[in-house]
Amino acid sequence: MNDGLKPYGLASLVPNWDEYESGENQGTDWFDEILVKDAPIQNHAVGITGGTESSNYSLGFSYTSQDGIIGKPVASSYDRYNVRINTEHIILENDGFTILKVGENVAYSSIEKSGIATGGMYANTIRNTLSTHPFLPVYRENGEYHNAISWDIRVPNPIGMMVFTQGNNISESNRLIANGYLEFQPLKGLKLRSSFGYDFSSSSYRSYTPEYNLSERHFKDYSSTTHSMSRGKGYNFENTINYVFKLNRHAIDLLAGNTVQKSNIGQSISGTNINSIFDDLEYAYLSNSTTIDPARTILDSYPWGDNMLLSYFGRINYDYKEKYMATLVIRADGSSKFADGNRWGFFPSVAAGWVATSEDFMASINGWLPYFKLRASWGQNGNQNISPFQYLSTISFSGADYFGIEKKERLTGAYPSILPNPDVTWETSEQLNIGFDARILNNNFSLNFDWYIKTTKDWLVAAPTLASYGTGAPYINGGDVANRGFELSLGWRDKIGDFNYYANANVAHNKNEVTRIANFEKIIHGPTNVLADLTSEMFRAEEGYPIGYFWGYKTDGIFQNAQEIQSYLNSEGELIQPDADPGDVRFVNTNDDNVINDADKVMIGDPNPDYTFGINLGADYKGFDFSISASGVAGNQIIRSYRDFAIFPTHNFTTDIFNRWHGEGTSNRLPKLSTSSSINSSNISDLYVEDADYLRITNLSFGYDFKNLIRTDCFGKLRAYVAVQNLYTFTKYSGMDPEVGYGGGTTFGSGIDLGFYPSPRTVLFGVNIEL
Repeated sequence: MNDGLKPYGLASLVPNWDEYESGENQGTDWFDEILVKDAPIQNHAVGITGGTESSNYSLGFSYTSQDGIIGKPVASSYDRYNVRINTEHIILENDGFTILKVGENVAYSSIEKSGIATGGMYANTIRNTLSTHPFLPVYRENGEYHNAISWDIRVPNPIGMMVFTQGNNISESNRLIANGYLEFQPLKGLKLRSSFGYDFSSSSYRSYTPEYNLSERHFKDYSSTTHSMSRGKGYNFENTINYVFKLNRHAIDLLAGNTVQKSNIGQSISGTNINSIFDDLEYAYLSNSTTIDPARTILDSYPWGDNMLLSYFGRINYDYKEKYMATLVIRADGSSKFADGNRWGFFPSVAAGWVATSEDFMASINGWLPYFKLRASWGQNGNQNISPFQYLSTISFSGADYFGIEKKERLTGAYPSILPNPDVTWETSEQLNIGFDARILNNNFSLNFDWYIKTTKDWLVAAPTLASYGTGAPYINGGDVANRGFELSLGWRDKIGDFNYYANANVAHNKNEVTRIANFEKIIHGPTNVLADLTSEMFRAEEGYPIGYFWGYKTDGIFQNAQEIQSYLNSEGELIQPDADPGDVRFVNTNDDNVINDADKVMIGDPNPDYTFGINLGADYKGFDFSISASGVAGNQIIRSYRDFAIFPTHNFTTDIFNRWHGEGTSNRLPKLSTSSSINSSNISDLYVEDADYLRITNLSFGYDFKNLIRTDCFGKLRAYVAVQNLYTFTKYSGMDPEVGYGGGTTFGSGIDLGFYPSPRTVLFGVNIEL
């Protein structure tokens, strides 16, 4: 009706429409259909320690199993086994000190999991179930998944899509991390230490997709099996010399060393083939898919691209009477990820501390201020976390096949996969910190404060390039990002008879700002098509603004009638939105011209919190214990959309749509509905932005140690407890979870909610036993 079109003929488009019209059929609540109401989780851990005067050991084993809360009937699952072995042995000792000792730390983990896709716009189960209309049943009468109906033949059954395309997969990974060391002390205080570490990993992934037909766009007339395997390793070799000595009341600790580290030594192989002779995941192996189809049989293998890091470092610690303290560190790191001339980075740091309460002139106030330490530090750290060979134009053969002049055979082509950047080098994080630590009132009250400035220089980022370049973008040193703020923590601990209690609180304030972008435009653009198909860039990094801020149109309500449209003029008396109709959005004309376009876009939200905070309370009394903790953020925004509004007008809505404009005076925020693509929805604006402040009760625990009842020396502890994690979240955010981790496929984006896996509420019952 708002578009001047005839109403939908629902009786002809929706099967059994009379049941919906009468209320007999309430429609399908797709999201409720995929929820697992009581997903089990279990954790078990056993630890053993022991030894003699010359040898000691520590053994540990743990098992975790957790089922997902979303994805029924193929909800995600996760199983992990961990084994840990640590030992240390004294081989030779002298009176007063150990001359030679050896030791090792070994950790092994095995993980098996399966899962569904969430987070992004495509193949997102949560987004699909929230946007699919309720007129489509889940199943046909014969138990098969229902396919699309005439209401919109393009929209498939989201549960069927989830089961067929994501529901048959399993991944396994194994990792072994081992480190052995030898320490030689020829003189007391002089230690030479060598350690060698080895990191081995292997993984595999299998998936099976059956034949299916759910809509005119979502079908597959053949089954497919995918199997991939990877194996990799790395090692590090570190040698240090450390000399600790005293000169009267001066304590000095000298250390020097170097590390050689090689990582990412590995290879992967994968294959996909069609028409398996078995119709399930259990037998989804390539040997069971014997058909060879040149267009659909895919084989691939490749090396990972190993890299090496060589480091030299030195440190001096100085302490005078535990009153004056200073530390000086210098390190040099050389990375093979950068070209000759840019491989080395030098990163110094210095710190100093003064325990003022150790001074004689502070003795008179030691009763209420027993400890006060003033400290300051400045330092730099390096980051080389990018893909290797960014300084070269690496060659890819993927998707480059072509047919020769006679079109008789397919030939293999090649192309540069990225533009080369021989100038890329280390990212440097520089931080200045000034703070103090205090204990007050007989040490019952603690106070810690830090003020900091942290600047990331030569920020490593994969900046987008023009499509006309014909290839991918390399990592560049894109600019500088500054973070300024403070951190404050308070604590109180005391007892009244047998009743012990404590309270801790912390708050941090941070201001983020991009201070330099290394290009002429002073902007690193975010991608398009993030919030929905056919939408423009919605976040970016720009000088003078927070990193990843939301960029779009500000709105100023809804046009209620034609008079308001005609009255919306610029300073020259020109109409600003002459094509608008009542019920359309009034976009703010920020530059005072006579058109709404990109020049009017401004910052409409900031995903970076201004404040983070937390609180912990606890008490115990004669074996009973209680604790509660909460955390939250304030001052940030989330941009959210659960539907593809540009090309699917029949997608479902959230209940916000009940507050839409449907006549003069009915709404001044949400516009009228439209069956066609409209700038009301396709323009990225503050209509999609919400405050994301929240306070979450992260843990509530109550327990009792039965050792107080069982008079025996067999148990050091016999505690039973019940705990609730993520008990409740106080927030005005209308999405499922204000703690959103999706960044639009970039390293600098954040706070984008397209359907993100929410944090589950978990009830735990457990026992802690110490012998």
